[in-house]
Amino acid sequence: MVKITTIGRGNVGGGLARVWRNTGHEVTELGRDGGDASGAEAVLLATPFAAVEDALGKVTGLEGKTVIDATNRVGTGPPEGFASGAEHVKSLTGGPVAKSFSLNFAALFDEAGKQSTRPGNVYCADDDAREVVERLIRDAGYEPVNAGGLDQAAVLEDAIALWFALAQENGRSFYRFAPPGEL
Repeated sequence: MVKITTIGRGNVGGGLARVWRNTGHEVTELGRDGGDASGAEAVLLATPFAAVEDALGKVTGLEGKTVIDATNRVGTGPPEGFASGAEHVKSLTGGPVAKSFSLNFAALFDEAGKQSTRPGNVYCADDDAREVVERLIRDAGYEPVNAGGLDQAAVLEDAIALWFALAQENGRSFYRFAPPGEL
């Protein structure tokens, strides 16, 4: 069991909170008023990208916590002075950070665990965040697909445009990456 705090109760934060509760994790959901994350082992940041600084500023107890950045930088670049939004999040929280769940449709969270083959979840992370992030990805019904260290977060953030284009033409869907012979 992992103690998780979600910052954001919308489609992503609320959806993952529900899925993780159903797999036995203890989840606290924080909304616009913020709150205390000091009891958490992992924190999910699931706010609109423009609200990141405000949301994190209203949460105490983030020091040293693993933060999973699920925000999407749609139609904008990273904050000035940062290569990615995730690196900006790291500067605000001071602990290990992962970029994950940003290329998965929240509307399909409840369906992931029902598939005959686990769908993929591309992530990148600081080394200290990998273990808990991979566990939470699996517990949400996905197979972790490692894209490298947090220095690759900009690549994931930029991929949202491709993902939205695919969804516009083909509808919401899952994806899977696997070596030959594993599909």
